[in-house]
Formats: sequence, structure tokens, C-alpha cells
Amino acid sequence: MTQKRTDGGRSILAETRRREILETLRSAGSVTVSDVEARFAVSPVTARRDLDELERRGVLRRTHGGGVLPTTSAHEDSFARRLKVAAEAKRRLAEEAVALMAPGETVFLDSSTTCYFVARRIVETGIATTVLTNSFPVMELIFNESGNNAEIIGVGGSLRRLTRSFVGPFTVRTVQGHFADRLFLSVKGLTEGGMMTDADALEAEVKRTMIAQAGESTLLVDQSKMKVRGLSVIASVAEVSNVIADGLSSEEVSALRAARGSVRVLDEQVATARKRSVRTPS
Repeated sequence: MTQKRTDGGRSILAETRRREILETLRSAGSVTVSDVEARFAVSPVTARRDLDELERRGVLRRTHGGGVLPTTSAHEDSFARRLKVAAEAKRRLAEEAVALMAPGETVFLDSSTTCYFVARRIVETGIATTVLTNSFPVMELIFNESGNNAEIIGVGGSLRRLTRSFVGPFTVRTVQGHFADRLFLSVKGLTEGGMMTDADALEAEVKRTMIAQAGESTLLVDQSKMKVRGLSVIASVAEVSNVIADGLSSEEVSALRAARGSVRVLDEQVATARKRSVRTPS
């Protein structure tokens, strides 16, 4: 069947498909090449071409295997929208993070949606812990669902409605008045040079303070964070104890390891486990 074309030579069917891809992206926050292939019964080449075209128009940022909503240095999405972006990767990162915890530890959780997944995992496992956080959603989750296993210390201050997090001088002083065994944090973006960044200077200051007050700090990062520059610098990735990553390309992993030697990549662990499960013929 011959596709009807516009005067500009572009397929009307392609334009319809790209509009629907954009609608999916705006509702879910991300889309993969596989999603496009399955939904529209097109080849991987066509799916990638669609995503490349949307990136050219500035409505999508290409990632390894798909695309996410474009980010700019000062742009900041709501907590609810960020919660949908790379949700499966955040869930895997949270599982790995909580597996590092020992019962009775005191833990800082920042205001990222990745750490909301960590809090959810803490509730699911029932591990005994004390959580200090400036995230209002994390406070609510642990208070309402953790029973008696997890204690919550809410770090107050000025509440940002967009991110549902507490920031400001009072927040920083409160964090400075506490020590924690470990910190889990995520970021707006991680530059190619290994600088952790955030869209807001006050958020960045709280994260910096948590790093200073934690015995061990772990950065949780998925592919949507890579090569993105937030407005404010938090610190170099070399200043955290270790990094847990999911969904990164081999080039991104190499660059991250050059900046911060201790990087645990979940994709590599899965691949190694699969290799070990394959028996060689005797």
C-alpha cells in the first residue's frame, strides 16, 4: 500500500505515529525503541528514526534504547511526573540499595523520586531502620505504612510545592545536627565530567550537607540522568562512596568509572549471572 504524502514529502502515517509517540512520552515520561516497534508494528530502524526526528524537533531527548522528556539546566518537573520516569530502573536500584542496609542503621534519604522507591522498598522488606529525610512523600509513606519497624525523622524547613521537599537554612542546620550511617541520593543530572547537579540551588545544598554527614554515601543513577546538566552543582561524583547504576551504555559506565572507581552496574550483574547459569557440555 502506497502511503499518502504531504507536500513536504513526509508520510502522513509517520506524522500520526510521531504524535502518538509524543503523547505517550508526555504521559509516561519515557519511551523505548521496543515500545514503538510493538505498538506500531514497525522495524527497529523506523522506530529509531521516529525518535531521532522527535529529538531534532526538541521535544524528546534520546537515550540508550529510547528517549525521555527533554531537560534544560533550569527546568524542573513535578514530583508526580518524575515518579513515572525510568520507574522500573528506579525499582531495581532501590532493591539493590536496601540490600546494602543492616538492621538498626540510620539512613539519609534525599528528596529524589529514586529515594521514594528506596523508602517503598524499606517498607516492603520491613527492615528496622531510622530514616532522616527532607522528602514529604517519603515521610508520609514511612509514617503510614512501615508499622513499628522504621522510625522517621522529618527534616523540616521551607516546603517546595513542586518537588514536595523541605529546603532552606533550617533544613541544612537540621541535617548538620545529625549523623547517619549511610546516605542514598540521586540527582537531576550527571555531567560527562562526573559532576552531580540539581535544578535548584537549595536542593543541591541539602544534598551536599547530607553527603558530609553520612558515613557512607551511595549515588543511585539511571540512564535518564546521564549527560544532563542541572543549574546547580552538588559535588563531584568522586565525593560519594560508591555508585549503583542501571541502564547505562558501556561508554557511560567507562566514563563514570573514570570519575568514581567504585561503580556497581546492575546490567552487568544480570549478564554475569546468566553466563554462570549456562552449563558447558561435558
